[in-house]
Amino acid sequence: MAAVVLTFSACAGHKSADNTPAIPQDKALEDKVEKTLKGLSLEEKVGQMMQLSIEVVTLPDKSGLDMEKLRTAIGKYKVGSILNVFARTAQDRFFTADYISKIQELSLQEIGIPCIYGLDMIHGASYIAEGTFFPQGINIAAGFNPEHARTMGEITAYETRAAMCPWTFCPTMDLARNPCWSRFWESFGEDPYLQSVMAATETRALQGDDPNHIGKEHIAVSLKHYMAYGAAISGRDRTPAYVSPSDLREKHFAPFKACIEAGALTLMVNSSSINGVPVHANHELLTVWLKEDLNWDGMIVTDWADINNLWTRERVAANRKEALALGINAGIDMVMEPYDPTACDDIIAAVKEGLIPQKRIDDACRRVLRLKYRLGLFDNPTWDVKAYDKVACEEFKEAALAAAVESQVLLENSGILPLKKGLRILVTGPNGNSIRSLNGGWSYTWQGTAEEKYTAWYNTIYEALKNEFGSVSYVPGVEYVEDYMAWKQEKNINIDAAVSAARRADVIIACVGENSYCETPGNIEDLNLSANQKNLVKALSKVGKPIVLLLNQGRPRIINDIVGLPNIEAVVNMMLPGNYGGDALALLLSGKENFSGKLPFTYSKHVNDLHTYDHKVSENVPTMAGAYNYDATMYVQWPFGAGLSYTTFEYSGLEVDKSEFTADDVLNVKVTVKNTGNLPGKEAVLLYSSDLVASIVPDVRRLRSFTKIELQPGESKVVEFRVPAKDLAFVGADGKWRLEKGDFRLSCGGLGVNTCCTATKVWKKANI
Repeated sequence: MAAVVLTFSACAGHKSADNTPAIPQDKALEDKVEKTLKGLSLEEKVGQMMQLSIEVVTLPDKSGLDMEKLRTAIGKYKVGSILNVFARTAQDRFFTADYISKIQELSLQEIGIPCIYGLDMIHGASYIAEGTFFPQGINIAAGFNPEHARTMGEITAYETRAAMCPWTFCPTMDLARNPCWSRFWESFGEDPYLQSVMAATETRALQGDDPNHIGKEHIAVSLKHYMAYGAAISGRDRTPAYVSPSDLREKHFAPFKACIEAGALTLMVNSSSINGVPVHANHELLTVWLKEDLNWDGMIVTDWADINNLWTRERVAANRKEALALGINAGIDMVMEPYDPTACDDIIAAVKEGLIPQKRIDDACRRVLRLKYRLGLFDNPTWDVKAYDKVACEEFKEAALAAAVESQVLLENSGILPLKKGLRILVTGPNGNSIRSLNGGWSYTWQGTAEEKYTAWYNTIYEALKNEFGSVSYVPGVEYVEDYMAWKQEKNINIDAAVSAARRADVIIACVGENSYCETPGNIEDLNLSANQKNLVKALSKVGKPIVLLLNQGRPRIINDIVGLPNIEAVVNMMLPGNYGGDALALLLSGKENFSGKLPFTYSKHVNDLHTYDHKVSENVPTMAGAYNYDATMYVQWPFGAGLSYTTFEYSGLEVDKSEFTADDVLNVKVTVKNTGNLPGKEAVLLYSSDLVASIVPDVRRLRSFTKIELQPGESKVVEFRVPAKDLAFVGADGKWRLEKGDFRLSCGGLGVNTCCTATKVWKKANI
């Protein structure tokens, strides 16, 4: 038997404890930064802190740059950064490179400092027409295989560089704690440990191994959205979150800390507020937690026009000047003021009036300059993009397809899957013949529209299944309105036509879910799947033919009234698997590939019964036999970690090497996993811990480690985990990290073993 060993500390790194910089300092680079900073006027320093949208300097007909407007932005206001995709839609990489190079040329001519350009490359080079699209973040998490986060990061960086862009606003690493949230699918799920592993892996892949010297095939990241953005109490985008101080430190901060310790160069801020304090004005979170506690010298950028929100929406400032002073003093280094460079005038006035200290301006500008030096923009503001000849190559396609295969989750299967050859298959539902719904938002356009322009050579679900099985027909039954502002609306409701076609089929693939959306346009009033789509499934269930219910959606829509209907023989949650998602599905349904994905979130059963897997032991759980039944699950449709395979796995021999431990120990855990079925398969092995008694109500369980293994029929492997004991600590009522004396339970694959902490330790530091 082979052994697999995995370790990753969610609390890893003692950067703040010994004051070691989060990113090692390069003295030669710092000398260059200081020399450049010294030569700048106040106006030039403030300009470096300003970021405009490309729309401000684009010709009215969107045919190219308006050089007069660009000269005003850079020459007059000394603007140091520009963002966004030209004409709000993906462009050929050579076109993108051309306009970025013109911006650089003018910036060097006018102020002698290179501009830094940023694009939202969310699941691949998603604003480049020929870019390779991976599955969205929620799918990458479902694979429980960090290798796909790595390849996605490396390929995204390469193809983004191939368009002359050195900076991307990703990874999106907000904990998806509210399933109503419209950006749920951008994240790596609801768990802080899983989020930390995937986001830190992607960060290192995007930036490379040396954050002080970003190579020619790597780019800078911008972690987002710091923090608790995905925990909005209303579930609506850009709305307030109310999070306990312990959860804020212990869960929401953890992925950002892991990524900063992995070398992340920049960070973007939550658009709204936490516990009544706008994050853009929160000195404690921006300066103390990030810059001081982690000794991090990176750069903090606002989200879109969010400084303005401090006075127009949040009402914590009286006007723009006060808002700018509030945000910059809190720790903002670059202001994403997409439309109006005159914000520079307000910053300058605020400095002269004493509202912003000069040293804060110097610090912010220093961080912007440091980023540009780390990216090598002073030495190489432009580069030969023709040399990037691997863009959209077969190797990249295969990597995206492999990620799509591992990311789809088989939730129920009576045995109908894999499908036999020769069956007459009906594909129905609004998602059955759409690339847009496979990709989701941030795909060619903000809302994921315009698929007809970019995706003719990719296969929809219907096209991929037809290629694989041959005898496949498509009758939608329900279709989406394609206007992005009306993405929730449906048209051409012809359920009778779908039912008629179903009578002639041997098996029905009902493709339901959501059309693409992003951010505020994706807000919903009801988490239920649409009535039209539910009615379609209900009508199909009466035909008497087996149905495979296929969920193609960015968040878990409520389906409790259809999932148990007669003839629903299998349920697959494919979520948002990208351009190659249809091909991946065909491989899975045919049995050429095996399912191995698991849910990285809790799939709720009722709209008023929303939970996460790490709920408190005291919550009302119908299936609980007692307060400390740690194998109990909430009353959900499917729990976190749910996912089936065409083969079966058996767990045995779970053991931990220490029956007693202290905070300084490492727990070595072993478990044997055997493939007891007849097919090869991959299994995500998940290790949890439960604190049996604590000074605050403990979570039922927490994910502490995981790995993905592949087993042939009859093959066994011993999986080994190394868990630093300090990872079992929690943030107590006093705001301090603490590992308390008492019993802990480690569980994996339905097995459990107990171990005991023999001494309480309370950390004085904010981070451990």
